[in-house]
Amino acid sequence: MAIYIERSLKGRFDKVKNNYPVIALVGPRQAGKTTFLREQAKGLKHNYVLFDDPDARNLFETDIKKFEKQYIEGNEITILDEVHYCKEAGRNIKYLADNGNKLWITSSSEIILRKDILSYLVGRVSILKLYPFSLAEFMNAKEQKEIINKIIKRIIWEHATYGGYPKIVLVKEIEIKKMMLKDLYETTLLKDVAQNFSIEDIKSLEEFTRYLSLSIGGLISYREISRNINISFQTIKKYIGALEKNNLIHIALPFFTNKLKEMVKQPKIYFIDTGLRNHISKEFNDDINGKLFENYVAEELVKLGLELKYWRTKSGAEIDFVIEKDKEIIPIEVKLSNPDKIERSMISFIKEYKSKKAFIIFYDGVEKTIKKENCEISFINAVNLKKYLI
Repeated sequence: MAIYIERSLKGRFDKVKNNYPVIALVGPRQAGKTTFLREQAKGLKHNYVLFDDPDARNLFETDIKKFEKQYIEGNEITILDEVHYCKEAGRNIKYLADNGNKLWITSSSEIILRKDILSYLVGRVSILKLYPFSLAEFMNAKEQKEIINKIIKRIIWEHATYGGYPKIVLVKEIEIKKMMLKDLYETTLLKDVAQNFSIEDIKSLEEFTRYLSLSIGGLISYREISRNINISFQTIKKYIGALEKNNLIHIALPFFTNKLKEMVKQPKIYFIDTGLRNHISKEFNDDINGKLFENYVAEELVKLGLELKYWRTKSGAEIDFVIEKDKEIIPIEVKLSNPDKIERSMISFIKEYKSKKAFIIFYDGVEKTIKKENCEISFINAVNLKKYLI
């Protein structure tokens, strides 16, 4: 019998499910979207339609009334899986919703969020995102209740090394985990990224994706990428857009209020799942290095619904992440272990933006809070991100 792990998204889902005729669940392939929706549909009369099925897709595209009669009539809920594969998705979903049907739809690509689809669904749809398991969900899946430092380090290492995709988390054998990551990557790259964005040069796309996997946390220079792997600026932009819209990567933009003082052009790129990133980069190590842990913290912050930015000045001062919450500007630094002192960049940022809170997130250390420049600087373990930031 398959094990179901409760997702932290459930609270938000319950708040909106009775207020919208359409709920769109968007997130990476195999993040658990269908499993989640089927669990929520238990006890309700429902139907499940996968648009990988050419017959269902053809009927949806050519005769929506017949599709309604065949698949939807008589159900309290209809789950439409991978709806982005269909033509006229927005128009047809609008028709079904306006005809009194309740639809839960999924998409592994953010193509579903394009204006030509969303424009039909204004006021009718609530969009939710589901990512691979967060650390809290990962610990639930492992039935891990003890949270002493030694156990936390081991749990974070496994989560950061092999990622949070539910099926992979629940497998115990390391070699099978690696095999599943390989299969997932190939399917995502070939079926989602290349197919959805009409990319024919797969070798070039793979080389570019591996380049990004080795550059996590660094500033992305189009000129440098173009020189190193011999692809045009336009192709780089296309590839980044395709990888982002298919939930493989997350882009962190620079934080600034003074354009003259701060660098504003280059983004940083992180992978949504570090396990998938490790497969792409061919790096499965016995310990976590600084760049991998920075990416790991980035993905945990994204799973909390926070918008990531970074700060860097022309003089070289840098903050890993900046978030804005409740009108507060909060700097976040990521360290493998507790630093002996607060770095000059953090102090400069606090002075510049009058921050009242700041965080240093560590892999190994002891939690504590100190006060500097009228700011509470908290040293926290990654396991407690939600407690401090939400």
